[in-house]
Amino acid sequence: RTSCVACRKRLAPATAASVEVVFNTKTPIEKTRWQAIVIHDTGSPYATPESLEADAKSSGLAAMGDHFVIGNGNGLEDGELHVGARWLKQLPGAHTSGKKGDWYNRNAIGICLVGDGDRGRFSDAQIRRLSQLTDALARELGIPKDRIVLQDDLVKGGGPGKFFPAAAF
Repeated sequence: RTSCVACRKRLAPATAASVEVVFNTKTPIEKTRWQAIVIHDTGSPYATPESLEADAKSSGLAAMGDHFVIGNGNGLEDGELHVGARWLKQLPGAHTSGKKGDWYNRNAIGICLVGDGDRGRFSDAQIRRLSQLTDALARELGIPKDRIVLQDDLVKGGGPGKFFPAAAF
């Protein structure tokens, strides 16, 4: 099922084919622009796109910093994919800090998992959806596997944490 909510899309947990709708953006995708994918977590067990948007605005950002959010059953359905306005409008992210943060925000797709990977594991549905999404993005945009990075590799404590199955990505 796909529903639009204020220029955003949400995809309930389903088959891999349903992920392909992420390529139906409001602004045409510049395939050469997107050169990497950054994966991190919310650091809390509950989040919705609306709560993440409010947090971003209270931090001085114009909107939620990630292109995609994958739910854990606490705020979003387990494995539900939220497609953010930054992706639909092909805008840079605001998902990475640190020395290389500017480059990653301009050239990398930000995917956020709801949860805290330092305190516990992500659900099977989240990991399955993340795998579907990263596979589709890498295939369609020509992003090599070594450019799918964890924010922890860029900024210590950025997530997705010690319980994230890093070897799978």
